[in-house]
Amino acid sequence: MSDSAVSESKNLDELCINAIRVLTMDAVQAANSGHPGAPMGLAPLAWLLFSRHMKHNPGDPEWINRDRFVLSGGHGSMLLYSALHLSGYDLSLEDIKNFRQWGSKTPGHPEVGHTPGVETTTGPLGQGVANAVGMAMAEASLAASFNHTGHYVIDHQTWFICGDGDLQEGISHEACALAGHLKLGKLIGFYDSNQITIEGGRDLSDSENTRERFEAYGWHVLEVTDINDLDSLDDAIDACKAEFEKPSLVIVSSHIAYGSPHKQDTAAAHGSPLGEEEVALTRKQLGWDGEDAFYVPMEVREHWARCKEHGEEHQDSWKKTFKKYKASFPAESEELLARVKGKLPKDWEEALPDLEAEAVDMASRAASGKVLNALAPALPALIGGSADLGPSNNTEMKGIPFFSSDKPQGRNIHFGIREHAMGAIQNGMALHGGFVPYAGTFLVFSDYMRTPIRLAALMGLRTIYVFTHDSIGLGEDGPTHQPIEHLSSLRAIPGLDVIRPADAGETVEAWRHAIQRVKGPTALILSRQKLHGLHRPKGHDAREVALGAYIVQEASNGEPQLILMASGSEVELCVDAARQLEKDGHQVRVLSVPSQELFLRQDEAYRESILPRACTARLAVEAAEPMSWYRFVGLKGAVVGIDTFGASAPAGALFEKYGFTVENVVDRAKALLG
Repeated sequence: MSDSAVSESKNLDELCINAIRVLTMDAVQAANSGHPGAPMGLAPLAWLLFSRHMKHNPGDPEWINRDRFVLSGGHGSMLLYSALHLSGYDLSLEDIKNFRQWGSKTPGHPEVGHTPGVETTTGPLGQGVANAVGMAMAEASLAASFNHTGHYVIDHQTWFICGDGDLQEGISHEACALAGHLKLGKLIGFYDSNQITIEGGRDLSDSENTRERFEAYGWHVLEVTDINDLDSLDDAIDACKAEFEKPSLVIVSSHIAYGSPHKQDTAAAHGSPLGEEEVALTRKQLGWDGEDAFYVPMEVREHWARCKEHGEEHQDSWKKTFKKYKASFPAESEELLARVKGKLPKDWEEALPDLEAEAVDMASRAASGKVLNALAPALPALIGGSADLGPSNNTEMKGIPFFSSDKPQGRNIHFGIREHAMGAIQNGMALHGGFVPYAGTFLVFSDYMRTPIRLAALMGLRTIYVFTHDSIGLGEDGPTHQPIEHLSSLRAIPGLDVIRPADAGETVEAWRHAIQRVKGPTALILSRQKLHGLHRPKGHDAREVALGAYIVQEASNGEPQLILMASGSEVELCVDAARQLEKDGHQVRVLSVPSQELFLRQDEAYRESILPRACTARLAVEAAEPMSWYRFVGLKGAVVGIDTFGASAPAGALFEKYGFTVENVVDRAKALLG
């Protein structure tokens, strides 16, 4: 290439980069809200990734072998939206103009499923880093399971961009330490070292050596001292792509709000519009022709449009590879396609054990382990583990290898004591596709992973949480480990199905629902102590867990004066109390309510049939904070719950001390009956 051609190419590169900067500051200014600084500083990196290095097709954002890109600092969303728009995704200039407006495809933080090309919902800092780790694990596992020599149908990178905030959040330590341990060579991250946080300089609160930190994790680390030096940045990216034994991090020094005469390198540019006058000055500083907002020269659009051409070439090449693969391995190709589409094997339910018929007495955590191990051979997409509590959570699939750098096809995962990262990594695996991931810990530690649970619900991911040791019934470990407010807290998350089974039969059905649920996460709330198998009346069985609530004991004449309702271990208590009340001449119905969410989704006719309005004497019983039950008991009902922390003592003593006895339930019921 001649010197003049090189000069022209570099000038065109600069124009393509500045297009991101201009669209960003114009969109933020129009919305009078947003974060212009990071996108303007990171524009060169986005240009190189989308135009030269990422394997993606804007015309088919769901192509299974595409590279995954995660913008962990989701506040810099205009970086992503600009790149998606310019490279040819279904994101129009009008969408850019409607940044942060009602109903737009460009919300303040990226949302998967809402904007074409967005791979995950980011916003809470650090989540995207851990999502990317999960995506890289998913790629490694599928590649090891399905690829054959000469047939590499799963072979792509996972990229992420993070900033100071992402790396200061503890989740980044949890996730990146695990990524280094697992030697995820196709994971490549970029740390935007612009030295600016909202309150001022990074040095106000942070003096760590990021390079040494990541090298200690086992990462391959490079530094680019000037993000605008495209040759150096290009070389660094190539070096990362050539490293197969370690995840890579490129520390890039950038200038927040690059090009702004008065706000570059200042905290003022982080989360506020530049202002109309500063936007005009910046446009001039960048040498941008045309003063109209959102103006992009035609030659820039044409140059960016090559992303789509290159993407189609990548995908066409892969289609040829997959065609040969399908001819050589027809069964595996069908399984791969089904898994990435989230389809389950037709006969998977036949693997579910019939624990209800056995009427076994066992802790629901033990029943869950039996179900999981029965399902494992029938559901090759099932993958997961626990935060170093496998023996307590019963989350290990026996006879199946653990995921490791040597055996990435392993479906058991040692997450380590990293609940927060575990939840977000689980989200990344679900987002990648090909897996039904589960994660286990004690219910009290669900707080440590609340943000990824909330995001899984927001994204509608099929993730499963195995939360054991569900109440004061865990006993001697005491109040630090006894969940009180957690059930109500989890039930408050929109889109999360919380199921607390009352016996082994209900536990089977809880798993059935969790596996079948295509869109949305499920939390299984399981006991440490043994639960007796319920003896349900004729016409009722554990399959009614799918209804959220059902009759487990009917009033002797079918017309109840009082309704007792409970979940989990307290259902048996209500059954025993009802028998006593019936002896005293009261007509009592007992409901098992394993899932309030499922019950509320039933039609009014069903809800009325088991919880009639005419019966206002209602008593709910649950060894937890009572808030979530008041919508069912009404103004004239009551709840036997716990509104204080627990204590260290044997489980039986605790249930007695906190009022979970037949005598107390009977007394409270009689008080309602007058």
